[in-house]
Amino acid sequence: MRHLPYFCRGEVVKGFGRGSKELGIPTANFSEQVVESFPPDISTGIYYGWACVGSGDVHKMVLSIGWNPFYRNTKKSVETHIIHTFKEDFYGEILSIVIVGYIRPEKNFDSLEALISAIQEDIEEAKRQLDLPEHRKLKEDNFFHLPEGKIVNN
Repeated sequence: MRHLPYFCRGEVVKGFGRGSKELGIPTANFSEQVVESFPPDISTGIYYGWACVGSGDVHKMVLSIGWNPFYRNTKKSVETHIIHTFKEDFYGEILSIVIVGYIRPEKNFDSLEALISAIQEDIEEAKRQLDLPEHRKLKEDNFFHLPEGKIVNN
């Protein structure tokens, strides 16, 4: 995909409230403004990469871009599941991500259990891919070490 790696930074906003509560897989959501700034021809689907909240540590992540057919969303969303356990919510913090690779297209599921199972498989695939040396090096990218307060989305 010609857009990858894709570097993005924006504020974490409240999403649909399903990630943690319904799925047991919390996500950090970008605002509509950030979602709309993504290249219009970037494919919807599931991706993997690196994520950093504020000036914290960089962690593996899996990310969904699209309409989430299971939930019939009417607005496109970008939802990041950081593969790390945080002690508390971080709404209002700046999330920096580097999208490294593509896992699969978005699709509908027959049940909530099938959706959760697919997400768990996506997480495992993201972990495997991000352990590869060519992907691991992006964890150290200077993008994650910009001066405080500088917001860029390109």
